[in-house]
Parts: sequence; C-alpha cells; structure tokens
Amino acid sequence: MRILLAGGGSGGSTAPLLAVAEALRKRRGDIGFLYIGSETGPERLLVENMDIPFTSIKTGKLRRYWSWQNFVDVFRVGIGLVQSTRIVAGFRPHALATAGGFICVPPAIACAVFRVPVHIHQQDVEIGLANKVIAPFASRVTVTFEQSKSYFPRGKTVLTGNPVRAEILEGDAEKARVLFGFEQSIPTLLVTGGGTGAAGLNRLVAEAAPKLVEFCQVIHLCGKGKLNPTGFVSPRYRQIEFLVDEMKDALALADLIVSRAGLSILTELGASGKPSILIPMPDSHQRHNARAFERAQAAIVLDEKNTAPAALATTIKELLFDSARLEDMSSKARSMVRLDAADRIADEVLGLALSR
Repeated sequence: MRILLAGGGSGGSTAPLLAVAEALRKRRGDIGFLYIGSETGPERLLVENMDIPFTSIKTGKLRRYWSWQNFVDVFRVGIGLVQSTRIVAGFRPHALATAGGFICVPPAIACAVFRVPVHIHQQDVEIGLANKVIAPFASRVTVTFEQSKSYFPRGKTVLTGNPVRAEILEGDAEKARVLFGFEQSIPTLLVTGGGTGAAGLNRLVAEAAPKLVEFCQVIHLCGKGKLNPTGFVSPRYRQIEFLVDEMKDALALADLIVSRAGLSILTELGASGKPSILIPMPDSHQRHNARAFERAQAAIVLDEKNTAPAALATTIKELLFDSARLEDMSSKARSMVRLDAADRIADEVLGLALSR
C-alpha cells in the first residue's frame, strides 16, 4: 500500500501528517510513504527525521489580498501541478492525506485527475484558503473543532481532534537543561513562532530579553534564517533557529510557553499540558485558534500590535510565579486535546486507501 502525504511551507501542516503516518505504520508494516513539500520550508528536516522519502514541488502562496506576487504564483502553481502529476503517475498512491497549506493544492488536483481518494484535515477553527480550494476534490474531511464542520459537506466530514506525535510526550527535561547550559532552580520560558519564525514576535521577545533574564531563562526559537540580531548576551538567553529531535526535551523543560497560535503547536502544548501566552499572527486565522484556548482558560492571549516588551515581561513574570494558576492552565490545556486523534484520522485514511 502507498500513501502520499502533502503539506508544508511551515512545520504547522507537517506535524499532524507525520503523527498520522506514525499511526498508520503501527497498523500496517507494508505501507510506503512519499511526502510532497516545499523547496525551502522546514518540513524536509521533520520528514526525513522519520525516514519518509521527501520530494519538493514549486507552488505559489494562496493569498486573500492584493499582491503583485499573485500573478507570478499562478505560474508556480501551474509548474507544481505538472510536477505533482508526474509524481502521482509514478508513485501510484492508494490515497492522499493533506493538512492544509498552499503546497497541498497541486497534489490534490493531480490525485483527483487520477481518481486517487483525497483526505483533508482541517486543523484551524477557520478554514484556510488552500483547504477551501481543494474541498471539492475531498473524499473525506476530518476537523479539529466542531464549528469547522460547517465549512465542508456533512456526509464527508468527521470530528477527530488534531493529531499529535507520540514522541512529543517523551521529552527529557534534564537533557534540555544540559544542552542549553541552564540552571536547575530558575524557571524556563520557551518561545516559538513556528518553523518559519515570526519576525514581530522575535523582535518583541528579543527586546524583552534583558528584563526576562532577571527572573527566568529563555529558549527562543526564531525560525529558519530569522535569528534576531541583538547586542544582548546572557547565559540565560539562547536564540536558536529550529529544533527537531530536541523540541520534545525543550518542551518538557519549559514552565511556560510564549507562542504563535498555529494549531500544530497548540496541540502539542495541550497534549503536554503546558500553560501558554499566545500572540497570534496579526489579522490572521490564528486569532480564532487563540481565542478557543483563551475561552477554555488554557492560555492568555496578547495582541502583538498593542504589547510592549516591558508589558510582556511583566505578564510572563506574574504568571511564572503564580503556581496555582499555572497548574490550572495546564489542566485546562490538556482538556483541549484528543490524544487519539492520530488514530482516528489514520483509520479514515486507511479506509480510503482500501476502497481504491
């Protein structure tokens, strides 16, 4: 049996697909995978770390707003469609699994042409443009949130939750402490803007760093090629582009997370019971994700445009030293996640593949 996976441009659409691939491998040892991703995104490292063959295609970003790049990207999507058609013809998959992101559009169209069943997973509360484009080609849709079911045909759509890799729960805090050279008695803050980084969040945290190190130690994941130049140096503040194997250890060590609000990282925070301060990408679908966690009292949400570095440092300090609130947020974060989501989605994908 052969399963095609498609997603990328960031780690956000990759992590759930890898969780599903992991669940499928446990069911059947004869499944061969091929992952289609972007040429420059961070997903290649994540995919190859799981020993899944990776190939890239050209494609354009789908935008809801005016940009001259929209014209250029039409041609890129066309090239990606030709590449995807060749890949599907050569690999002959029994099913395609996607989880959003602009990279999945050409493979989904190519699979529809070859009558290969297409599975879509909708991570975020609000449907993304890529999933909206390929929804007509879907044989099955799974969603994280009940309210997302309204975007898709009722008979094809199943509520499953968002999948999380089992290994994310197997982190070793002491390994991370040694890796970063951190002290044992000082609280640890983990900051992440996602695999591609977040320039606004990076600037905010870098400017807050001199205040932060007065009371905590900071692992700041900036994203590939997005280290934030600063003259500030401290053994309590570590800037790093990207973590792969070590991410689970960093997560285990962290007492508090400051993050964007992509569903992949939110699912990992929920599964590991980590309290968080969410700073969603301005004017994006992430606001809906963040508000869902805020309503459940699993996170605090801040507006990047209206948050000063000093105010961020104060909020972090107040929360880090309120153990009762941290414990309550941790419990409520866990309640936001279905730990069997990867198995549920794997069952759906396997069912499609067997029907071909």
